[in-house]
Amino acid sequence: MFSYDPVLCAAVKTPPQSIGDVLLTLQTIQATCIDGDGLKWFNWLYLQVTEAVETRVASGGFAAPAWLAELDVQFARLYFSALEWALLRQPIPGCWRVLFGCRDQASIARIQFALAGINAHINHDLSEAIVATCEATATIPQHSAPQFRDYTSLNTTLDSIIESAKHTLHVRLLGDALPPASHLEDMIAAWSVSAAREAAWNNAEVLWHLHQVPPLDSTFMDTLDGLTTVTNKAILVPVP
Repeated sequence: MFSYDPVLCAAVKTPPQSIGDVLLTLQTIQATCIDGDGLKWFNWLYLQVTEAVETRVASGGFAAPAWLAELDVQFARLYFSALEWALLRQPIPGCWRVLFGCRDQASIARIQFALAGINAHINHDLSEAIVATCEATATIPQHSAPQFRDYTSLNTTLDSIIESAKHTLHVRLLGDALPPASHLEDMIAAWSVSAAREAAWNNAEVLWHLHQVPPLDSTFMDTLDGLTTVTNKAILVPVP
């Protein structure tokens, strides 16, 4: 879709091993994408979120900082993998396909691309990342665990970043002002990262048990993808 897509594909090919690796890849994507690429605005928001997580983890105050760092890595791998496979024209979850398929549509606002990416990443990917993190750290996803308290303690920081982005990115893809658009205003107002992350943790607890029955865990993820895809189609309706 863009001449630099091979550069993006190379940037996301190697799975990150640390938050530093995640940041380096996000920075490469950011420096590569032009303003007229919708991917840039989700990546811009994701970069801010990751920088905030790195700062919070480094500052201490968590019961399980290594677990949070591992979650950050596992989570980013799913985004990078989806982008790589999309660029290689391989099958990917529908929620990501909807976003990547309209990267160059100038009538879509930057905030729409950002929220569609966050929607796909949290409502589809995050539960899978939580399970992968628990498997890697020999822990179990449950609300009574110290990992859950650390996880939810990030919500205030993340909500603040999202609220700021709603104002900063409230322009069309190429930067010109948006006309009044009720469907977009309603969609933006309804978004809550805290609620989405709570739902993702609940889904992770279900997925953890379904892993013992592979056909069921695959069906569960397909269902999540279907629901998230419908939401992304609504988020990405072009602004008149």
